[in-house]
Amino acid sequence: MPHARRSTSTTSRGSLRRYAQKRDFAQTPEPKGQKLPRGRALRFVVQKHRASHLHYDFRLEADGVLKSWAVPKGPTLDPKERRLAMQVEDHPLDYRDFEGVIPKGNYGAGQVIVWDRGTYKLAEGTNPAAEIGRGKIKVILHGKKLSGMFTLVRMRPRDGSENAWLLIKDKDAGAESGWDPERHSESVKTGRTLDDVAESRHAAKWQSNRTAARSGR
Repeated sequence: MPHARRSTSTTSRGSLRRYAQKRDFAQTPEPKGQKLPRGRALRFVVQKHRASHLHYDFRLEADGVLKSWAVPKGPTLDPKERRLAMQVEDHPLDYRDFEGVIPKGNYGAGQVIVWDRGTYKLAEGTNPAAEIGRGKIKVILHGKKLSGMFTLVRMRPRDGSENAWLLIKDKDAGAESGWDPERHSESVKTGRTLDDVAESRHAAKWQSNRTAARSGR
């Protein structure tokens, strides 16, 4: 008797277990992960994240979730640069809109902005999850900052780890020598920088403290 095919919603719920286990949703403003309808086009997002170390989270929609990699130096349009990308736990689709502050004491505590987002197409293959499973995926990005073909390829395992990948910009019309992500620091969602997000958090906390002090008089 043939095995029943697992639904996308069942697959995505299972792959998000690690995401949920790492977070206390009573403390963090990050999304729990709602079931969202799939769009006509596959979506991607890059979030700039200042936690214990500054990095960029590169996320591709696949199989009902966001497949995710932490890129310490950030993506670049320079084909000569190869960026280390460490694969991390899958994130829910609604995480692509998350921008704000993850409070201290929570996993990934720090500031997050939506550094870039848009849609993508596969340059090879027909199933992004299958391509990732094989250890190599070539995509064509249509973002505000990133455009053109990129390749993600898994590196040979070291010490039993298969999480290390390389993110490489292919040579095409979107390539630009010397392109530095740090020169493009604003959120494509709000225009804010990480410092702006941090300052708005402090301002909100200061205002809250003032209100509490007045009510206690």
